[in-house]
Amino acid sequence: MLEEANLSVGIVAKRCGVNVSALHFYEQKGLIRSWRNQGNQRRYKRDVLRRISVIKAAQKMGISLEEVKAVFAQLPNQRTPDKQDWATLSKAWQQQLNQRIAYLEKLRDSLTGCIGCGCLSMKNCPIYNPEDILADDGVGPLLLDKEAEE
Repeated sequence: MLEEANLSVGIVAKRCGVNVSALHFYEQKGLIRSWRNQGNQRRYKRDVLRRISVIKAAQKMGISLEEVKAVFAQLPNQRTPDKQDWATLSKAWQQQLNQRIAYLEKLRDSLTGCIGCGCLSMKNCPIYNPEDILADDGVGPLLLDKEAEE
């Protein structure tokens, strides 16, 4: 038996804790799908609640919507992730999150060592870059990134 699309935009938004505009945005990005009823109003199937929950969880972990879309695209027939899919997704995303946490901890520790005393000494500060000598190495906070990666 095929599930009927009978949840209104307002019900889905309220149930998921998002604005109606977020639902429209997710739909525009191809993350969720709606159908139109005879009155040309959007209607959603119940499984959209799980899809939006996955989207929100991923966003809280810093996973981009493009990455979520790519994962959804790998599911057969555009189906909603089930328990097994979530186990696979969350394991991969947990690894990304652990890498991000490790990077941020190292970055935090570098910053504390660099400016923790408040002196901002240009002789000892690893951020110091006289005459922009680091420009040839790339863009951004190169020394901080290097220290955080070590």
